[in-house]
Amino acid sequence: MAIPEIGNPAPDFALAGVLRTAQGVERADYSLSGQRGAPVVLAFYPGDETSVCTKQLCSYTSDLDRFKDLGATVWGINFSDLDSHEQFATRRDLGFPLLADTDRSVAKAYGITLPGLGLRRSVFIVDAEGIVRWKHVARIGLTFQDTDTIIEQLAALTPA
Repeated sequence: MAIPEIGNPAPDFALAGVLRTAQGVERADYSLSGQRGAPVVLAFYPGDETSVCTKQLCSYTSDLDRFKDLGATVWGINFSDLDSHEQFATRRDLGFPLLADTDRSVAKAYGITLPGLGLRRSVFIVDAEGIVRWKHVARIGLTFQDTDTIIEQLAALTPA
């Protein structure tokens, strides 16, 4: 499938995920259409506990209040299963849901799979109506989009 174009509807999906809370780790189902009314940052990352992915997701957790101040939710997505996500979220104290795309259907719908390699590190901002408003799809996933860049794009969605 092709990478969704800015201004087009984001491919809808439902995935199981984990969220670390003060009470422990909660497992739940997450659907993009269920988030209508608020923007969502979809952070596709290659692997739990890998160097760059850990830096990326920890930086987003550190700045989670900045996302929340703009009414946005952040979701991390990759092919790992819920047990792997739970260990990663707990070990790294991650503060947003990690979703398990174990059959790769969501990554395929977003056009970011790489045969034999997994997925391309990507970030999509989906607005409150489910429209792709910004995206960054890495050619090689050795770096990631920082919080300032994503916040700037989210802020542009908010009427002054």
